[in-house]
Amino acid sequence: MAGLAHNTPIPTEIKLHQASKLMEVSFDDGSNFKLPYEYLRVYSPSAEVRGHGPGQETLQTGKRDVLINTVEAVGNYAIKPTFSDGHDSGLYSWDTLYDLGSHYEEYWQGYLARLEAEGGSRDIDSTTRPPKSGGTCGKH
Repeated sequence: MAGLAHNTPIPTEIKLHQASKLMEVSFDDGSNFKLPYEYLRVYSPSAEVRGHGPGQETLQTGKRDVLINTVEAVGNYAIKPTFSDGHDSGLYSWDTLYDLGSHYEEYWQGYLARLEAEGGSRDIDSTTRPPKSGGTCGKH
């Protein structure tokens, strides 16, 4: 299959658990991962999130309550979720899903550390914060 390593485990089942906001992915090697929607969103493999090279990643903020509205199959090698914030450009190949599941704790702690270091919030999308009040507009 194009884009997959020859030893990539293949999903046998993918379930969305809307109440708990988890995607459960079972693989043919017996692995089973329950991945939070927020985690999948902030680690989207899209260029919008990852950039076009190392160091070009965009920190995703305000995604705690994001949902997955739909999941579309992409050939026999990936899925394309549509998130409630409108993001739908990430293709999650089987090896990407397996990697995200296998390294969940490490990646999640890295995200939380970066969020704290950069003053971001899981609850407030820093790109849509209202302007600070009390400032001047420079016209008076």
